Amino acid sequence: MKTTTWHVSICAAMVLGACGLAGADERDNGCTLRTLRGTYVFSATGFNIVAGVAQPKAIVEVIQFNGDGTLTVPAATLSANGVIIRSLPGGFGTYTAEDDCTGTITFNGPTFDAFISRNGDTVSMIQTNPNTVFQGTASRRPRERNRD
Repeated sequence: MKTTTWHVSICAAMVLGACGLAGADERDNGCTLRTLRGTYVFSATGFNIVAGVAQPKAIVEVIQFNGDGTLTVPAATLSANGVIIRSLPGGFGTYTAEDDCTGTITFNGPTFDAFISRNGDTVSMIQTNPNTVFQGTASRRPRERNRD
């Protein structure tokens, strides 16, 4: 009886140890700058706080992450308190990506904390500038295939 209990304990320890190894392997697959690579569509809503008054804003923009910590913005449309602003192509910025899939994104002015999916297909973003309440998600667009 004692031998059986001892064998069961050894087997349980081996199984738990193997589970721990699997978890360690998963953690090794963290994010890097290359996790964000390709064309994404970002949409977000929220508010700017102006003189204590919340003014609504929303944006839809295309972001091209280059896989090296740089990004460009080929197109964007912003509605700020009902005023529509379409940006010209040529916007740019930088980003970071930590092993735990957190990071930052900085455009010319706005800054965001970013939470990146492990496969890099989505990025949840929240603006960190004062007097803003603004959050949204960027989703990677699928690569188009040649139709030839």
